[in-house]
Amino acid sequence: MSSDTQRKFLPAAGLDFLLPLYDPLTRLMGFDRTRRALLEQAALQPGFRVLDVGCGTGTLAVLAKKLHPDVDVVGVDPDPKALARARRKAERAGVAVQFDQGFAASLALPSASFDRVLSTMMLHHLEADEKDGMLAELARVLKPGGRLELLDFAGPSAQGGLGVARLFHTHGRLRDNAAESVLERMTRAGLANARIVRTERVLFTRVAYYQAIARK
Repeated sequence: MSSDTQRKFLPAAGLDFLLPLYDPLTRLMGFDRTRRALLEQAALQPGFRVLDVGCGTGTLAVLAKKLHPDVDVVGVDPDPKALARARRKAERAGVAVQFDQGFAASLALPSASFDRVLSTMMLHHLEADEKDGMLAELARVLKPGGRLELLDFAGPSAQGGLGVARLFHTHGRLRDNAAESVLERMTRAGLANARIVRTERVLFTRVAYYQAIARK
């Protein structure tokens, strides 16, 4: 294993031992619906190459392939335990998804190779400098005119605040999730037309849907 894959990361549920609870917990919170909504926002087309960055246990990547069998889906995550669950999930669903271990800020993927990059509930896991590195990498791997479709907890300034998110992540991880900060980081990373598509309440918190376009 490379030194890069040995770097520290924050597991999907915040703590490693909570990983078996991650899928049922996110279903309970209503995130299955939000994942479908993000895929509708992405408007995937036959022949597209799609990257799910921070794919975790693979729910979104598998769903994307099931709903759009003519797209090529790649999932990347640093957590080998989550990736093992993702591969089993894809096998049970009878779909072919490539799952790779890696970090969002240093993707071992060619430049300008994806039509869409998806990111769900992952940005808040990162420290400030890691967010900048991730977004720069996503801008790099997107084809000109390709789009980033991102879903995450709405920032503390949003109506409803962070709610249940505080149960799993420290305030230091979450406080930089304000919409203004996310949009500024996207623009600074070289993405164009960064915007919030919409926000909505999910159980005891709010989430925001973002979109940005790779420059031509």
